[in-house]
Amino acid sequence: MPNYQYKARDKQGRMISAVIEADDVRTAARVLRDKGFYIAEIKEPGKGLQADVKIPGLDRGPGLKDLAIFSRQLATMLSAGLPIVQALAILEKQTEKKSFRAIIKDVRTEVEGGASFSEALARHPKLFNRLYMNLVRAGETSGNLDAILDRLSAFLEKDLELRGKIKSALTYPTIVFVFAIGVTYFLLTGIVPQFANILTSLNAQLPPLTRFLIAVSDFLKSSGIFLLALAVAGYFAYRAYYRTEQGRRVIDRVKLRMPVFGNLTKKSSLARFSRTFGILISSGVNIVESLDITKGTAGNAIVEDVLEETKVTIQAGEPVHSTLQAYPQVFPPMVSSMVAIGEETGALDTMLQKIGDFYEREVDEAVSSLTAAIEPVMIIFLGAIVGMIVAGMFLPLFQIIGTLSGNQ
Repeated sequence: MPNYQYKARDKQGRMISAVIEADDVRTAARVLRDKGFYIAEIKEPGKGLQADVKIPGLDRGPGLKDLAIFSRQLATMLSAGLPIVQALAILEKQTEKKSFRAIIKDVRTEVEGGASFSEALARHPKLFNRLYMNLVRAGETSGNLDAILDRLSAFLEKDLELRGKIKSALTYPTIVFVFAIGVTYFLLTGIVPQFANILTSLNAQLPPLTRFLIAVSDFLKSSGIFLLALAVAGYFAYRAYYRTEQGRRVIDRVKLRMPVFGNLTKKSSLARFSRTFGILISSGVNIVESLDITKGTAGNAIVEDVLEETKVTIQAGEPVHSTLQAYPQVFPPMVSSMVAIGEETGALDTMLQKIGDFYEREVDEAVSSLTAAIEPVMIIFLGAIVGMIVAGMFLPLFQIIGTLSGNQ
């Protein structure tokens, strides 16, 4: 009889890590649940070279798109009357990504062993977050799991679309900027030194622009590696600072106040807030827990702080809109006003969905406007740099040619 390593919480909430002997994983899980344990992980110990070996990059874990497809297909099969175990078995067979297939298999095994669907999903918190877990639990309680999963898939597809729009808005200027830096570096370190040698051999009188370009070229050739190392160090320092509580607040506040991208960041945060809060409220999750979950998906520390304060005021008996009104720089008056109307009429979830629709359209328009505005700006920027280098190199040659022509 094989042994299985497990991690579980007992009735007092303490995490226990031990070994249990059982015929198979399902039996081991059932025995542990009968003892009142909440299972976090259970597996057969690896044996030497037979233990799991994962090479980063070869099998990337499931992402948001995989989760959206899974939710949509599972909702379709459940609404057609298929038992959940059979639906999971079908999804397990047709899923191509090995890591995701293993997760679905584990979930199916747990459900077959007597666990609820939400309990089985809880074993994989990296994929199924608190939002997903609470909505599934609400669907199980109300008996509308298929409808909740269908709503979840629509929410995930919207979130995926929103992230795609933001990524497309940032990708183009980033590529053009990197290309401009590369071209500039090549011209300054490859072309300018050759012209400088020619001009020096001709004893030409160099104008200020040419002397400046030669000085920059010499600096880059002698200190290029240092600058690269400084840039890499700055990047890691930024990431380390962002991981701190104070650093995240400072950087996220700057993101909201940036001239162009700040508006896009704010609108995307409002769209995500409205969608998340709305789907939780409409699915029957209580308002305090809904705000707590929404706070965890906000993606911005400043928005999270406002939502935390909102949660506290709600527990004190105040309405949601009262706190939102106090932060117009984060939640515009339109948002707090529509939330107030939703609370007064008992249609808060409907109002939140309308706010989400509005700000998703705003994000779409902002992305289109940003792309249209950045394209000519980046072209002018690149042209100005190249033109300055060309002018700095050819002006002395024109002077030399003019002097030679005058002497003749």
